[in-house]
Amino acid sequence: MKVAADFSKEVLNLDTELECARICGRIRELMLTQVKRRGLVVALSGGIDSSVTAALAVRALGMERVLGLEMPERHSAQETMQLSSKVARFLGIETEVEDISGILDSVGFYARYENAVRMVVPEYGAGWKSKIVISGVMERPGFTAFHLVTQDPHAAVATVRLPFKPFLEIVAATNFKQRIRKMLEYYHADRLNFAVAGTPNRLEYDQGFFVKLGDGAADIKPIAHLYKSQVYLLAEYLGVPEEIRTRKPTTDTYSLPQGQDEFYFSLPYDKMDLCLFAKNNGVPAGSVAAAIGLQPEQVEKVFQDIDMKRSTTRYLHLPPLLVEEITWGRGE
Repeated sequence: MKVAADFSKEVLNLDTELECARICGRIRELMLTQVKRRGLVVALSGGIDSSVTAALAVRALGMERVLGLEMPERHSAQETMQLSSKVARFLGIETEVEDISGILDSVGFYARYENAVRMVVPEYGAGWKSKIVISGVMERPGFTAFHLVTQDPHAAVATVRLPFKPFLEIVAATNFKQRIRKMLEYYHADRLNFAVAGTPNRLEYDQGFFVKLGDGAADIKPIAHLYKSQVYLLAEYLGVPEEIRTRKPTTDTYSLPQGQDEFYFSLPYDKMDLCLFAKNNGVPAGSVAAAIGLQPEQVEKVFQDIDMKRSTTRYLHLPPLLVEEITWGRGE
C-alpha cells in the first residue's frame, strides 16, 4: 500500500482549518440534539489537550458558555496554575479554582500514598518526593517492570524495583485525584446547566490511559479521534500560547516531574502516534522503523504492547455490565 512505501510523520498531517470547523460543528450538533446543556466545563491542566479542548469549545459555543476549572493540589507542578490561567486569559473564559488538597487529605490520600511508598522505602516521609516509572517494554513485550523513583530532602535520587502490592496501593491512591476532580467538574456543570468535556487524545483513549469514573468520564470528548501530534497541529492553528505548545507532556500526578512515556507509553508521543497509526492501518513494522529510527523488531514489540494495553484496559471503556439486556417497552 502507498502509505507503507511513503510512511513518514506526514501521514498525520491534517487540514487544521477544516478539522477545526468539523469538530466545532459536531460539538454544536451534539450539544443541541443529545447533550442538551447550555455550555461546557473544561478542566484546565496547563497541558496541550485541555487547552485545545477549551479552545475548540469556545469556537463552537462562545466564551460565555465555557467554564475553565483549575484544580491544583499539593503535588502539582509549579507551572500548572500559571499555564492553565494563561490559556484561560487567552480564551477569555471564566474560571473557577478548586484546590483539591484538602479533599485529598480528608479521604486520606497523602497518608495512604506515603504508607504505600514506605513498603519499599521505609524512611520516606516529610520533604521527600517520588514517582513511578516503567521499563522493559522494548526488551520484553507484554511485560512491564515498575520502579519507584524517590528524592530525599537533600535531593539525593534513588530508584528501586516496585513490587506489585505497593504498586497497586500507590496507583489506587493517586486515582483519588482524577475522581475528585471529575466530581468537581460535574458539580460546576450541574450548577450551570453545562456538560463536561473530556480531554483525551486518541493515543490516550485507545491505550486506556485514563482512570475509570475519573478523567475517563465526560459527556463529550472532542479530540478523542485525534492523534496527539494532530492535537499539536490544531493548537498552533488555534493560537494556543507557545509555552503550552512546547511543554513536555506530563501526568502532573506525582510530586516528581513525570513524562507520560516514563509512566505508560513505550515511546515518546510523536513516535508512539506513528506506531499506533501504522497498527491501525496495516503498515508493516519495517516501514515504521525506517521513519522513526528504530529496528523492525523493536517496532514489533511496540505493536505487541499496543495489543496488550488494548486488551488489559478494555474494561475501562465498558458501561456497567448487566445480567440481561434492559429494553424500553413500546410507547414509553
